[in-house]
Amino acid sequence: MSGNRRGSRRQWGWHPLHADWAARIVERAGVRRGDLVLDLGAGDGALTAPLVQAGARVLAVELHDGRAAALRDRFADADVTVLPLDLADLRLPTRPFRVVANPPFGGSGDLVRTLMASRSLLTADLVLQRAAARRGAERGRVKRRHLHLGLALPRTAFRPPPRVDAAILQIR
Repeated sequence: MSGNRRGSRRQWGWHPLHADWAARIVERAGVRRGDLVLDLGAGDGALTAPLVQAGARVLAVELHDGRAAALRDRFADADVTVLPLDLADLRLPTRPFRVVANPPFGGSGDLVRTLMASRSLLTADLVLQRAAARRGAERGRVKRRHLHLGLALPRTAFRPPPRVDAAILQIR
């Protein structure tokens, strides 16, 4: 497993957000002081930082050992718990939580299904490939949840830019 934990950006599909875009996403997500928020695929903390500024209690999930260690150092004085896990191994909280995340583009369908099945999920704002976000939003209402297409993100919102544009899939 350690080989997988040290893969290249391309292998991981890691495309960190620029700080201004991350702040915009968190603002639009409506995170409030004291909210428990999962940052899935936290990377270097682009979303974690504005979540902390909003007063959230953050669970930052990051598989890559070096990035997880850097997150721990960067947010040592904040209400941030870093979980060095593969998203497939994550057990979701049983208490109410939100998700604001820029997860790896690969495997986003599994992630959406997992979140949709959680009884404790309040809302999710997921940065996905635009086509994946559209497909999710086309489902409209699933059980007691509504899926919407949110903010469009151009490739330039990321460093390095991915090959495709992205958008927010909102789960409410």
